[in-house]
Parts: sequence; structure tokens; C-alpha cells
Amino acid sequence: MIVRGRLFVRMFLGFWLVTITVLGSWLIAAQYFETLPQANPGSNPSEPPPRSMQRLIYQLQNRSDEELPALLDNAKKKHGLDIYLIKNDGQDLYGRNLVLGASEVGRKIQGGKRRAYLETSDGNLFAHSIYRNEQGPLKAVVVFKSEDRGLLSALGENLWLRLSLAVWVSGLVCFALSRAMTNRFKQVQLASRRLAEGNLDTRIAVRDEGGDETDDLARDFNAMATQIDRQIQSQKRLLSDVSHELRSPLARLRIALALAERDTQNREQHLGRIDSEAERLEELIAQLLQSQASNASLDVHIDLVELLQELCADARFEGKTAGKQVAFNTDLKEALVATHSDLLKKAFENILRNALKYTPDHSSVTARLFRSHDDYVIRIEDQGPGVAESELEKLFDEFYREDTARPRETGGYGLGLSIAKRAIVSHKGKISAENTANGLEITVRIPAYIG
Repeated sequence: MIVRGRLFVRMFLGFWLVTITVLGSWLIAAQYFETLPQANPGSNPSEPPPRSMQRLIYQLQNRSDEELPALLDNAKKKHGLDIYLIKNDGQDLYGRNLVLGASEVGRKIQGGKRRAYLETSDGNLFAHSIYRNEQGPLKAVVVFKSEDRGLLSALGENLWLRLSLAVWVSGLVCFALSRAMTNRFKQVQLASRRLAEGNLDTRIAVRDEGGDETDDLARDFNAMATQIDRQIQSQKRLLSDVSHELRSPLARLRIALALAERDTQNREQHLGRIDSEAERLEELIAQLLQSQASNASLDVHIDLVELLQELCADARFEGKTAGKQVAFNTDLKEALVATHSDLLKKAFENILRNALKYTPDHSSVTARLFRSHDDYVIRIEDQGPGVAESELEKLFDEFYREDTARPRETGGYGLGLSIAKRAIVSHKGKISAENTANGLEITVRIPAYIG
């Protein structure tokens, strides 16, 4: 199995680390509490002393005379325990004064009884019989001071308390880890709600690159929001432009109709104007529908070499009266691409006519076709004045005309390149424009058909 995704790795390592931490903490705590003397060892005569006390008793019996004082001193400093070794005569092995209750708990060890326990106001005392080779039988009395009882002692004595603490600690760690991992998803959720409410400027603060899958998701959301904003603004502009474009011919229609009703002598002339304006409206609506048409399935194949040869010949014929030439250059014998109906024909026809329109009289338009990797590249260059650099991206927008004063009769409706762009994009291709030393060059890239 191949593991992919940085978020998956983070989650896996995070929860694995939590598991290791909990288990490791439990083992360390268990080891620590086993060595921590309890405040009431041996309080239940039917149960053996805890391991920590058994270990201490073993050390008291087997440490050498030279090591024994260090053992008693370490128990005093590390755990606050006073340990007395009482001989048969009731005196401490090292001549120390016994605390209250030490002799009493020592006397309880007699017969077959090996340990005893005594509670006093100053603390608890635990006594156990031991045997040392050098001193013989002794009674080890361990004094637990009452103030030493605290959280650690309680944890050491109560298994369920330790379990509860482990559950709470692991829960807090997992909560913090989960919150850190899901925080980005929460941001995306809130941003999606704001976007759905109409706040199109909603964006998520995220680094430009790097990070994990949540950062990729945030960047994709920002890209989606930007695209939606552009599309809605484009639709608003389109609606405004359509309203503007339809208003003029409709106004002329109304005027021509009014004149036809009043000026009966020139009715034929006015009816001709009405017919002309109706044709313009029909043409405009047809172009609008074509420019907004959805992508169609690419179910046929066409040879770009043959298509461009035919279109360039037609364009050459149209420009002949103005001395305009249209040249087509390619080294390819065939260039098959997937298409639908005559989408590509209309696209390249619009591009060529646009180039032919703006190239000066007695100049030429050049079309080139070549292959680059898996794409066919078509470049159509005119010798016109070009377009301002700031306007290049708007060149393919609906109703775009750099010279807004140019009349429709000579400038058209500004839909030709928009139609071409939609057709090229529907073929999973790209179209762009740039100024050259000669004029304006339109570049089209279309994926080659691989049979």
C-alpha cells in the first residue's frame, strides 16, 4: 500500500505519538510509583507489602554495613522516611532516639508475625522483621510522616485515580491535536457560508505555497472564489452590454416604424430600414447565443491543415480588393484534433477575419501551424496597430472594442474573439494574444488527437 498525502502522514504520526506518549507515561509512572513508598503499607495484614516496601526490606537485609547508612540517609532525603533498625534489646542499631510509637509497633512483631502497622497523630509506622548476617534478627521500623501524603501518594495508592488522570491527559492532547488539524476545515466552512451569502470578496488567509492538504484546499477555495467573482462580474457586464447593444437597434426600429406610419410616400424606404435593423438584431442575438453556448461533446475529428488552408483561401479572397494577403505556413501533412460540428471552423474564421480587418491595406496576415509536444500550435499575426498591453486580457471579453467610438458597421459587435475563445476552451485548448514587432499575434494551442 502506497501512503500519499501530507495530512494523512501528520494525522498518523500525531495519533501514533499520542499513543506512544500515553503508553510511555504509563510505564514511567508505574515504575515511579512502584519505587515510591506508600503512606499505609501493610495496613491490611492479609495483603503483602507493596513492591517498593519489599524492595526496601530486601535492601535493608542485604546491604553491607558500609552501604547501610547511605541507604538510610537516601531514604530520608529522597522520600522523607525515617528508618529505625531496632535490636532485641529495644535500642536502635545506631543509637538514635526512637520516635513515639516505634517501640510499640516493634513489640507487635512476635511469634510468627513478621510485620505490623500503627497509625499515630504524627504519622504512620510500618514494622517488618529482617535478618542481617552481621547483626542477626532486627525489626525495621519505617516512619511515614502525615504531611508527606499528597497527590503523588494518592496516585501511587489508587489505580483508578491514575487511570482517570491518564484518560484526561490523553483526551486533552488528542483534543489539541484534532483542533489543530481541523482548524483549516472550519475556516473553509465559514468562508463557504460567507461566499454563499453573497460576500464574493471572501478569502482565506493562507501562504502562497507549501503546507499540507488543508493549505492546498484553502488555496483552491480562494481560486474558486476568485473565479466565481470574475464570472459573476462578467455576467453583470455582459447583461449591461447586452442591454446597451439592444437599445440602439430597438430605438432605430421604433423611429423607422413611426416614420413608416407617417411618411407613406417613402414607406418602402422605411420598411427597408426596419428589415435591416431586424437583421442586425437577429445577427446580434445569434452571436450572443453562440458566445454563451455550453461545451459540446467532441465527437468528430478534423484536419487543421486542411481547415486552415480553406479558411486562409477564403480570407485571401475577401482581402483581395484591398490588396491584403493571407499566407499559411506549415510543415505538417496532417494535424487531427477532436471537435464538434463546425466549432473550430467558426473560431479560426473569426480570428482570421479580425486580423484581416485591422491589418492595413496592401499588407499581409500570416498563419502558422506546428506541433509542440502533445499540442498543435496555431499563430495568426497581422500587421495592424496592435492593442495596448493593459487591454490584451480583455481582448476576448464579450463586446470588447479598444476603439469605443468605432461604429458597429465597421467594428462589429465585439463578439468574434469571445466566440473563438469559448470554442478553443471547449476543446481543452488555450488562446492568448500578444503584440509583436509587426502587429498583433493570436496564439491557439489545441491538444492533438491520439487515436
